[in-house]
Amino acid sequence: MNGGAAPSDGDPAELLAFYREMLLIRRFEERAGQLYGMGLIGGFCHLYIGQEAVVVGMQASAGPKDALITSYRDHGHMLACGMDPKGVMAELTGRRSGYSKGKGGSMHMFSRDRNFFGGHGIVGAQVPIGTGIAFAQKYRGDGGVTAAYMGDGALNQGQVHEALNLAALWSLPIVFVIENNRYGMGTSVERASALPELHRVAEPFGMPSAQTDGMDVVAVRDAGRIAMEHCRAGDGPYVLEALTYRYRGHSMSDPAKYRSKEEVAEMRAEHDPIQNLRTRLITIGAADEESLKEIDRDIRTVVADAAEFAQNSPEPDPEELLTDVLVEA
Repeated sequence: MNGGAAPSDGDPAELLAFYREMLLIRRFEERAGQLYGMGLIGGFCHLYIGQEAVVVGMQASAGPKDALITSYRDHGHMLACGMDPKGVMAELTGRRSGYSKGKGGSMHMFSRDRNFFGGHGIVGAQVPIGTGIAFAQKYRGDGGVTAAYMGDGALNQGQVHEALNLAALWSLPIVFVIENNRYGMGTSVERASALPELHRVAEPFGMPSAQTDGMDVVAVRDAGRIAMEHCRAGDGPYVLEALTYRYRGHSMSDPAKYRSKEEVAEMRAEHDPIQNLRTRLITIGAADEESLKEIDRDIRTVVADAAEFAQNSPEPDPEELLTDVLVEA
């Protein structure tokens, strides 16, 4: 299955909520990039700028028992799960008040309360872990569905295909979300994959799949709803490919010289998920310029408060390194 029905506008209040959520991610990531440049964020830092519509659209169909797991490009997923921007920013800066007490940093945050089972630094490693979470959901019969996100670069990892096989074999409630942003680190997907339509990786395992416009939050919402309902009905796993684009380099240390400035500028000008939703909101009369500017001001305040909170939070004690390394069950 490829594509599907054309997306509908839906409830104006829902569209405004999408706009606010995507704008929060965008402004948060912009500030994270600034803090990294100031030396306040250590290690690696992979920004989600440009891809905001994917996780926001998918989360529109998520329920309280559903789980989410993703890769190291994870800040947007945390915020979309409802994690506190202050706690996320504090973790990015390695502070005691962060979600992982300052030990996880950008790539390894976790929130059991929000059913966010982490960003993961090893390419593709989150996919078999997510499959295990879905196995637990089915075993318990709790009605939950797992959304396991991966990039196009992860799809050629052997462990991903092993996880797809097990999910299909055991009919697990999991949506494998491929965030195809066209480049795995610095290699274009055309050079790395013999299968240009990545969602078709589902075919050998007999599971349904679809491809959607990952730069359109409404299109993702509609495609995500179909995928989640398929899993929630007990019909097994589903693969959803979202065609998206990242504006920044693979990480903050990547100058992204493997693509032209004109390509990035064209994507920003013609396909930006936030700007296009902004235009849609004004066109249908759900908002005007002033109300949208007010939302932006509110979001900037939230992000500024998060950055200030993080910078004023204490660093963890050295003894913290010895905690959370063993669970006795």
